[in-house]
Amino acid sequence: MIRHLGPEDIDIFRRIRLEALRREPAAFASSAEDWEALPDAEWRRRLTANAVFVDFHDGEPVAMMGLMRQSASKMAHRATVIMVYVRKERRGAGHATALLDAVVDHARVAGIRLLELALSAENPTALRFYQREGFTEIGRVEAGILHEGREIDDIMMTRRIDHDASIGLPPASDGFTCRDC
Repeated sequence: MIRHLGPEDIDIFRRIRLEALRREPAAFASSAEDWEALPDAEWRRRLTANAVFVDFHDGEPVAMMGLMRQSASKMAHRATVIMVYVRKERRGAGHATALLDAVVDHARVAGIRLLELALSAENPTALRFYQREGFTEIGRVEAGILHEGREIDDIMMTRRIDHDASIGLPPASDGFTCRDC
């Protein structure tokens, strides 16, 4: 069951976000420490400033994906896929595909035409998933992330969603995490 979280869902958001940051620290630009000290008001602001979707299995949050829209008027047709996480034991069960579908549907309704994302160059599973889902690599940021003293390149990708129906994207499997902003 996928839910678009609202301001009342701060505890669910905090739980799955901190789980993601603790279990997959190399996959995200933020660290658990960055988020652990945030006051409730900031958690609520981040939850409402961006669309955050969580997938549940047996009542437990097991996967998350967010969408951060560009705020400048000439860029408001663009949004970045952020905070992508699927609990390791639930990977391959379709959570990422379902969440991406929910994010794309939400984005289309909001008038977004272009999705963007960044992922670790050390995550080939995520790269294959996004390629199957119609994302195209547009570049790399050398040493985009510094994790425990080690430089990790970011792969930048985009996908137009204002014409997806005409390209007939095939179904894909998941099993990854993605870099957030």
